[in-house]
Amino acid sequence: QVQLVESGGGLVQAGGSLRLSCAASGSVFSIKSMGWYRQAPGKPRELVGISSGGSAVCTDAVKGRFTISRDNARNTMYLQMNSRKPEDTAVYYCNVDVGVACPYYYWGQGTQVPVSS
Repeated sequence: QVQLVESGGGLVQAGGSLRLSCAASGSVFSIKSMGWYRQAPGKPRELVGISSGGSAVCTDAVKGRFTISRDNARNTMYLQMNSRKPEDTAVYYCNVDVGVACPYYYWGQGTQVPVSS
């Protein structure tokens, strides 16, 4: 099993910056990829970006404003969010894929990140 703990959430003004952290523990050797997702009020959960094999990609909605990085020595993934917009308001979740033949995900508890306009 893998346990994930997100931190760093909080209220940010529009245009501001914030960095989220996702610390993994447990069977971290089984992690194939790590990802950030978000869920806005009344909307389905959506992908923000994925980190795998030493590289990371973000979706078009946040590309150029958000950056994903990892510190493998600390088993921690980060989400640097710059130029935040009100529509970025959501609960942010991190997950890991530990699947062998098929994806198998563990999820963090989520952290609230509202943006004030």
